[in-house]
Amino acid sequence: MAETSHPAAGPLHPATTAVAAGRPPAEPGQPLNQPPLFASVLRAPADGEYARYGGASTAAVEQAIGALERGTAVVFSSGMAAVSAVVATAVRGRPGLVQPLDGYHGSRALFDSTTGLFTESVDVADVQATIDALPAHGVLWLESPTNPLITVADIEALSDAATAKGAIAIVDSTAATPIAQRPLDLGAHVVVHSVTKYLSGHSDLLMGAVVTRDESLARALVDHRSLHGAIPGPMDCFLALRGIRTLDVRMRRAMASAQVLAERLAAHPAVERVHYPGLPTDPGHAVASRQMDGFGALLSFVLADAATADAVCAGVELVVHATSLGGVETSMERRGRQAGEERTPPGLIRMSVGIEHVEDLWTDLARAIDAASAGAGGGGTAR
Repeated sequence: MAETSHPAAGPLHPATTAVAAGRPPAEPGQPLNQPPLFASVLRAPADGEYARYGGASTAAVEQAIGALERGTAVVFSSGMAAVSAVVATAVRGRPGLVQPLDGYHGSRALFDSTTGLFTESVDVADVQATIDALPAHGVLWLESPTNPLITVADIEALSDAATAKGAIAIVDSTAATPIAQRPLDLGAHVVVHSVTKYLSGHSDLLMGAVVTRDESLARALVDHRSLHGAIPGPMDCFLALRGIRTLDVRMRRAMASAQVLAERLAAHPAVERVHYPGLPTDPGHAVASRQMDGFGALLSFVLADAATADAVCAGVELVVHATSLGGVETSMERRGRQAGEERTPPGLIRMSVGIEHVEDLWTDLARAIDAASAGAGGGGTAR
């Protein structure tokens, strides 16, 4: 069985950790990779005799994610199952929760519907306004970068302020991944990931993860998962772990391409605005440069209106018109078409950049933008 404890922070680079963590014991005769264990029950006596309480497959992916974030990871059957578990264990009973204006709509809907939890939405890029809105002993829920406006929060300053208020700072770091950002090292108390996205990276599974250095909270999360049955299956764990092996090379390629595409989109006459912290003109550039190792592979750009954005999404051939994000394939959608995204600009397209050759991506994207803007009577072709 793979080790369940995370290693102490050591000299290994995250790229190496992604490859080395979550392996079976390094002993003769052991498999190189943790195989999926297709068993609901083990012969007694044994650790994890019943699969709802965990097992070798679960432990392996938890060890890898925990090592990457330098904490203890607990995985769940989906990203929303992970968020729900955090609400039940770390959030419930606190006086209020501050969340981003443009955070993930599923999380916002859950918070707003939680009985007895007062929520307030703020611009998390405004450090002082966020601190002022946070009640003593409350919850600071951050996304950085946010989805879909790619807003960058100063995690260290906000986490320090939350700690001073007796509050808990929780960061959804799905968009950044541990390759680009490690919130626990910046003072956050809890990190949440939709493993469905960049961590697994192949758009073929659902999984979530929560990581913390508070061992009592980690135990409470495991207890909640066991009681509510939100355990991921062994094949999902196997696939997620296999995806993590290439996390660094995928993210580096995708981030490099995202930078190129953001720069070219910013220069296109039909594009009104680009949201990407890798651009020096982006409001989050300075903070992202300080707290991130790369600017992520998620960006958004704004066209004249919803009809033009829909035409672009329909006109691409290589880029996939689909929701979600984080796969090896580049995907995009007009985010405002989703329920709960009414505050998103109508012409905003969120793009998750994959690992295709950037020139092929730009040719496809520019052609679709030119055709859509010409059809709408808009201006110009790509420079």
